[in-house]
Amino acid sequence: MADVIDVLAPHEQEGTKAVVRNWLKAVGEPVALDEPLVELETDKVTQEIPAPLTGILHEILMQSGENAEPGAVLGRIRMEGASTAAVTAPAAAAAPQPAHIDHDIHYSPAVRRAIEEYGIDPATVTGTGKGGRVTRGDMDAAHEAALARNLVPATQSAKTPSLPSTRADKPSGDLRAHSVPHSPMRLAIAEHMKMSVSTAPHVTTVFEADFSAVIRHRDRSKAASGVSLSYTAYIVAACVSAMKAVPEVNSRWHGDRLDIFEDVNIGVGTALGNDGIVVPVIRDAQNLLLAGIAARLQDLTARARTNTLTPADMRGGTFTISNHGVSGSLVAAPIIINQPQSAILGVGKLEKRVVVREVDGVDTIQIRPMAYVSLTIDHRALDGHQTNAWLTRFVEALESPPQ
Repeated sequence: MADVIDVLAPHEQEGTKAVVRNWLKAVGEPVALDEPLVELETDKVTQEIPAPLTGILHEILMQSGENAEPGAVLGRIRMEGASTAAVTAPAAAAAPQPAHIDHDIHYSPAVRRAIEEYGIDPATVTGTGKGGRVTRGDMDAAHEAALARNLVPATQSAKTPSLPSTRADKPSGDLRAHSVPHSPMRLAIAEHMKMSVSTAPHVTTVFEADFSAVIRHRDRSKAASGVSLSYTAYIVAACVSAMKAVPEVNSRWHGDRLDIFEDVNIGVGTALGNDGIVVPVIRDAQNLLLAGIAARLQDLTARARTNTLTPADMRGGTFTISNHGVSGSLVAAPIIINQPQSAILGVGKLEKRVVVREVDGVDTIQIRPMAYVSLTIDHRALDGHQTNAWLTRFVEALESPPQ
């Protein structure tokens, strides 16, 4: 039909697969060119698909929760001025709106379903979507918060009458539990992690790094220019230095060869609470000074936590950092490799520890800010001597930052 244009899933997407998360318009509603129309979610990013033209949403072909392959037709838009007859049937077939929803405020179908499931008034929920729009994720988060406060029964929606608990109702004998459905992002992360472990033989090596020089350099830099450098910026810079010493770590395994990349594109894992983790990429890190790394890192991290990253921000990584120590862990092993990369760095909690240091030929006991650092490798691509050489140079770079 010439008057109807397809809305397509991107041909290039970041992540293992995309899932339709949330339609922002209902069939029969007007849409403007480039207006956000539908949300797709992968294990790495949530992406808003814009309307390809101004018109009327004519048809929704893929519902929330369905997998969207690259190039898949998500829905169709009828051009302005075209006959309205074609849209009558789909609009009439649409499910009746819940009686308690305020029709003066537009909520997406996914949000409306959440209203019915959870019994939560969306007017009481803070929206994180564009322009403060309430998304399905906001409703899910509000429901989880209510569960945590014991405001909603754990095994049912707020509007379902509570039933007496019996032994047969319990899912695991006498164990009490409640079920939390997996989000599309969590399912995609699980699939990616399982694939990585089944694909690559993981081996982890652990070193220890002294952050005394990093702390001194940060204090001097802040006093001189007012610029605050994060510890992660120093870690990224040290990775670049280590890649120069052992470039094979910055690689990708193939059955007949090892591709060693000249560009060092470092992904930094950023936790999104219970929602999962995203990995924005600092591209061409080998060409950046420490201040440039810090600025780019600050921008990417801020946008990751406000859900405004784009697929381009997540694409093309050649190496990944898992700064798991920010949540308190000393060592994590193995940290699963972000396929198809060959290695991943883990950085544990920075804490003061007692160490032995030689001063003028005499062993002394000192208190230093220390952290365990690990490199998990794909043993098909790398061996122990390369792993140790990389970590040796990495620690040296941290313990002697730029002057």
